Amino acid sequence: MSEARRYDICIVGGGLVGLATARALQEAFDGVSILILEKENRVAAHQSSHNSGVVHSGLYYPPGSLKAQLCVEGRHAIKDLCLKSGIRFNESGKLVVASRASEIGSLDELERRGKANGLQGMRRLRGSEIAEVEPAATGLEALHIHETGVADFEGVANHLAAALVESGASIVTDAEVSEIVHHVGGVDVHTGIGQFSSRILVNCAGLHSDRVAEMAGLSPEVQVIPFRGEYYRLTDNAAVLVKSLIYPVPDPRYPFLGVHFTRRYDGSVEVGPNALLALGREHYRGSGVDWTELRSIMAYPGFRKLAFDNWRSGTSELVNSKSKRLYARLAQRLVPELRSQDLLVGGSGVRAQAVDRSGQLVDDFVIEVAGSTVHVLNAPSPAATASIAIGRHIGRKVRPMLEN
Repeated sequence: MSEARRYDICIVGGGLVGLATARALQEAFDGVSILILEKENRVAAHQSSHNSGVVHSGLYYPPGSLKAQLCVEGRHAIKDLCLKSGIRFNESGKLVVASRASEIGSLDELERRGKANGLQGMRRLRGSEIAEVEPAATGLEALHIHETGVADFEGVANHLAAALVESGASIVTDAEVSEIVHHVGGVDVHTGIGQFSSRILVNCAGLHSDRVAEMAGLSPEVQVIPFRGEYYRLTDNAAVLVKSLIYPVPDPRYPFLGVHFTRRYDGSVEVGPNALLALGREHYRGSGVDWTELRSIMAYPGFRKLAFDNWRSGTSELVNSKSKRLYARLAQRLVPELRSQDLLVGGSGVRAQAVDRSGQLVDDFVIEVAGSTVHVLNAPSPAATASIAIGRHIGRKVRPMLEN
């Protein structure tokens, strides 16, 4: 093999977080040489282009958490980037609706978090006031969140990639990492198309971040468990029922937001997603089971504990996913006029959710430093919204490494 090509920083993963991190590093450190390695044949092939496109406000996350801080900062940064660069964006706002009396306490907590996280223009709505914002929606009470929108995140990723290359960074696709070797000057990264060397390695590998960390010599306290979210979209006739975004009050036991309505930047309306165990880290709707991956999931003690403790909700999600009628019933809690025939099969995405060995779903972002490496071990939603802020956060961790 020829001598490894050398860079200051190698980023593994060409999704939104990897690209935004590269851009933040490029802007923070003049003249730094940056390489992004992406195992697919294009950037943003997985979570970055298989999401609902929602630019989250920061409503859901505990004040002081990394998610809360970076989501709020990132939301402003994504909005600014889209408006300056002509990327499709609409700050449409959203409703979070309590349809049952048992959800009012959780809605109160969301309102408290929203205020603590600095949300502006948030309003509490009662009964009939809901229809003033979303005429077809019903519920007991709701929060109207102004600072929420939708963006073309794939367009954001492509814009970042083009800007990186124009500013001198290298993006290499079809470069799946197979081995990471440490040496005095940094690391050598082996791929199927060649070997690369860098002073610093940043792991933004998303669905495969725990495995890249293991290649780098870490023993992560968490494992990525993939959850598939399946979407429907509304027929044109039914799409008029939804003006912006309509969400249920989420179950506080889980980091998933429940089946909701999203009017996307192109005017279409999606319903979903649900949350099912994915039978592989890239197991989208209609793809085959990855038996090797499934065995790995089943062998992980954290997953077995998670499954044992949550088998009822898991079974319910599975049953609802198999029936358009039952899926529509979930959506009817928010928009009663909806009918099952209004739902057309849409896309799907896979969420990289870290689970610890005790079976707990890790809620906050997890970013760890080890020697000359930085690892993003948990960055599910709102990572797309927070991506630019995550990149800046990683830049602060990288600074002392570059200065040594």
